[in-house]
Amino acid sequence: MASDPEFIDFLADQMAEAGEITYKKMFGEYALYCNGKVVALVCDNQLFVKPTEGGRAHIGAPVEAPPYPGAKNSFWIEDAFEDREWIGALIRITARALPDPKPKQKKTRAAPPRRPRRK
Repeated sequence: MASDPEFIDFLADQMAEAGEITYKKMFGEYALYCNGKVVALVCDNQLFVKPTEGGRAHIGAPVEAPPYPGAKNSFWIEDAFEDREWIGALIRITARALPDPKPKQKKTRAAPPRRPRRK
């Protein structure tokens, strides 16, 4: 089951104090970004935050689960996202701990093979 756009809008609004929150639909689900870094996934209207040591300390005893079959475990946030201040702090902590995204490289076309010169 795909996540509801209204739920994604709600989450983005709840996290707004963490920084610039954006999201992108991927394969029927969503990736949430904070200041250009992927910090969470939403699958089947469930929030999964990328695990970091700072996030673990903020949560206390996080529940970990994969957001989809075959994925690595993330912190499953069952309903604490209702607390705007708490979720904003978690997302800010997570974003700070994650590395900056690698710059996208321009795709260049290979030059056609050179033909030998005629003499």
